Amino acid sequence: MTASLEYTGELHCRCTHLQSGSSIETDAPTDNRGKGERFSPTDLLCVSLGTCMITTMAIKATDMGIELKGTQLEVTKTMYSDPRRVGEVSVVLHLPALNLDEKDKVILERTGNHCPVMKSIHPDVQVRAQYLWG
Repeated sequence: MTASLEYTGELHCRCTHLQSGSSIETDAPTDNRGKGERFSPTDLLCVSLGTCMITTMAIKATDMGIELKGTQLEVTKTMYSDPRRVGEVSVVLHLPALNLDEKDKVILERTGNHCPVMKSIHPDVQVRAQYLWG
């Protein structure tokens, strides 16, 4: 088992990572009866995508002798209805100013575009990734 989850009432859940003991809490979004006091489950889907992209890129970058520390990401979620679902996710990566050739940038961007979460998202969800170097 990876995590234990508890519904704590008022549309909140507590999720505990079993290996580390760290926890996060969720809330329903304000447009679906929640108070917006925490990440919603669909927010976490989008955040998972962004963190997976930069994590896999950082692993590859380390192998290439490149440091991506300081990279900032912006994640935007667009909900669709009928059925209610995440319809679009936009991830903008603001990468540090590095003296990289185009080949290295392409390798790192392809790595981000092929991370495990990206490969797990349903093809009906439109994902847009933008890489801004320096």
